[in-house]
Parts: sequence; structure tokens; C-alpha cells
Amino acid sequence: MKIFKLAAAAATGLALLAGTAMADDKPKVGLIMKSLANEFFQNMMAGAEAHQEKRGDYELLAVGMQNETDFESQINAVENFITQGVDAIVVAPADSRAMVRPLKKAMEAGIVVVNFDVALDEDAKKQQGIELAFVGPDNRGGAKLAGDALGKKLGEGGKVVIIEGNPGADNANQRRMGFEDSVAEYKLDLLDSRTAHWETEEANTVFSNMLTAHPDIQGVMAANDSMAIGVVKALESAGRTDIMVVGFDNIPAVGPMIEDGRMLATVDQFGTDMAANAIDLALEVVGGGGELKGWVKTPIELVAAQ
Repeated sequence: MKIFKLAAAAATGLALLAGTAMADDKPKVGLIMKSLANEFFQNMMAGAEAHQEKRGDYELLAVGMQNETDFESQINAVENFITQGVDAIVVAPADSRAMVRPLKKAMEAGIVVVNFDVALDEDAKKQQGIELAFVGPDNRGGAKLAGDALGKKLGEGGKVVIIEGNPGADNANQRRMGFEDSVAEYKLDLLDSRTAHWETEEANTVFSNMLTAHPDIQGVMAANDSMAIGVVKALESAGRTDIMVVGFDNIPAVGPMIEDGRMLATVDQFGTDMAANAIDLALEVVGGGGELKGWVKTPIELVAAQ
């Protein structure tokens, strides 16, 4: 299993469509991300733009979705990139099954495709007869790091709930399973598990309902930091300071929450660098570096108060 070494990238401004006027002989890379309303993907965009400026040997065309469930925008982006004749498409799919067929069409058009951040569904790939690399973290292992931090604090019998991501996305399922691994290992009492589709406001509503139904909740496992922020807001509205929250992504907004105790921990998956790493690998293949297969594993790290 290959471990990809990350290079720090300077942040630049957010843009829904990024590209520069470059020489025609430079390869074009289409970058498809998820919701740019999510700070995680804003940082990813900034990292990709900085990477393009640093390398200077390719043209970056980058698009994101309006929200976390708008996967039709991703399908349309693939079609547009095929029409534009890009050399590579680097994609973080919103739906792990729905994106397989459009990406197969891109591959049949001779475009190098690299899947990153959210893995495409293995069965769907087999059905379409395609194989391609996945560049990304161990989402299940990362979620277990966060879940373990909570389990160690609460101890056996601790009452917890899970706020899940979009059920159509592989990383959401992996993170739910990682949390469930912690529940089993630390013998926690899982009271409820519901999706909030990665969204802050939906998580606020979902968790508020959970808290009404289960006022004895002691801990919350949120599958991303955007939803963890929604949980923290709900706790503040309810005047509850006794419930521990863990998340995933380590977006800048949660740093102060960890420091002042509103959150217990999160997991850093180095999102600023992830798209840049996938682009490097795609350009390697475009340049004749061979076929890219398997899982190119990127790092994860638990982030908690010092």
C-alpha cells in the first residue's frame, strides 16, 4: 500500500471555476469537488489553486456543487469536461454509485480519471468493467480514532449518538462503521444514528430532535466537522455543556471549539493537499508514467486539546 507524502500548500481565494490562459500544449485537468459551501472543500480548492500556480505546467479547471446532495452537478461537470477534451479528471464523488457510469464514459473518451477523497463503489465499478485508483484516507480508521477518544472519556455504558453523512457516499458509510467499531470496543450505548447529509443546519435540527428524545446523551460522533458545528450550536441553544462532541476534517472553524472544550476532538485528513496529490498522480499517468491502480493512502491524525 503506497503512502503519499504531502507537501504544504499556501491558501488562495475560493473560486467556483478556476483556470488561467495557458499554452495549448499544457495538459488540462478537470477537478470535481463536493459542496464549496463546506469549509473543507474551500480549503481543498485553495490548495489545488496554489498547487497549479506552483507547478505551472498544467491548466486547472475546477468545479464544485451547490450543496452536498447536488450530485447532478457533478455528472454535468463530467460531461462538460469530456466536451472540452480535458486530459484528466480528478473527482471526489458525492454519490459513490451514481458517478461510476459518467466516469466510465470519460475513460472511454481517453481521459485519465483519478478518484480521490470519497471512494467509488466497488460493485458499481465491477458492473461497469472499470478499475481506477483511489487517493484518500482510511475513513473508517479515522472515525475510529475520534470514536476512541470519546470512548476513553465516557467509559463503558456511555450513551452516544452518531450523526451520519450522505448515505450514498462511501466515506459516510466508512465513518459510520468506524464509529460503530468504537462503540463495540468501548461498550458504549448507541442510542441513535441518523444522517444529516454533511450539512450544518440539518445536523442542528437532527441533533436537536435526538436530544429531545434522549436527554441523557453523553457523547456525539459527527461524521464531519460541518455537522459537528451544527451539533455544538444545538447544544449551546439547549444550554448543555455536559455533552462531548467529536468530528472529522479539522476545518479551521473547529480549532477554537476544541481549545475551549465545546468539542473533544476531530480528525485531520489534510484536505488542503488531497486534490493536489491526486492531480500529481493524474499528470504522471498523462505524461506516460503508467496506469494508476489501487489505494494511494493519505494520512490521518487525531486532533485534540493539548
